[in-house]
Amino acid sequence: MLKTRILTALVLLPIMLYALFALPPAAWAAFSWLIVVVALWEFTRMAAIGGALRWGYLAVSTALAGAAWSTGFQLPAAAQWAVLAFWLVGAPMWLARRWVLGSGARAMLLGWLMLLPCWFALVGLRPKPDAGLSLLAVMGLVWVADVAAYFSGKAFGRRKLAPAISPGKSWEGVYGALIAVCVYTVLVTRLGWVQVALPLSALLPVALALTAVSVEGDLLESWFKRSAGIKDSSALLPGHGGVYDRIDSLIAVLAVTHALLVLFG
Repeated sequence: MLKTRILTALVLLPIMLYALFALPPAAWAAFSWLIVVVALWEFTRMAAIGGALRWGYLAVSTALAGAAWSTGFQLPAAAQWAVLAFWLVGAPMWLARRWVLGSGARAMLLGWLMLLPCWFALVGLRPKPDAGLSLLAVMGLVWVADVAAYFSGKAFGRRKLAPAISPGKSWEGVYGALIAVCVYTVLVTRLGWVQVALPLSALLPVALALTAVSVEGDLLESWFKRSAGIKDSSALLPGHGGVYDRIDSLIAVLAVTHALLVLFG
């Protein structure tokens, strides 16, 4: 499984890097939407939204994204506050109370609340190819946290983080992710990837908070899958499951990062 996972990543990473640094803005927006709409399709599987309703929902979602791009629409401040409220308050409550996702209008609205801001973040954080490093720095934080949590959890994992939601995750994995993210933040700051006028002493707490959001995004998808009785969001990516499985943490971190930058500069 690990070998397959690595091979798939080696195929996907060059594609992602090429798109990030070479595609013009319109093509990047379309590429980003392709990722998001596939994840949204997988979300409908977890929410048991099927048939004509599923395809109608995905079509409307695509139309909304297309209209937003063509008109230059950006999420207003109220929507960004709603994004922060969901990921910083709503999602932890969802996990604590283990609410059922359901398959009706609430689930469809939740899909938009989680995934549309992710797309707006991908487009907004990378308006041009030369801004790719800033977005890569945010995505890299999630990848570093994910890898560090996996290996530190394998090596030292004893205390379960959320056994009723994701039995494989441990507190030791979280600690490993936090340490690795601290090192990573120092590195990318010195490399000049972070285009935010904050000292390192302020960036480190933000990076640690985003790591917590990353773990939360991972756990929330794990709960969706567990409550739906499925192992993976789909089988599109060998060794990884589905696209949503691969970007569950990114969905949360990108949305929160973009909201913070829009609201607080």
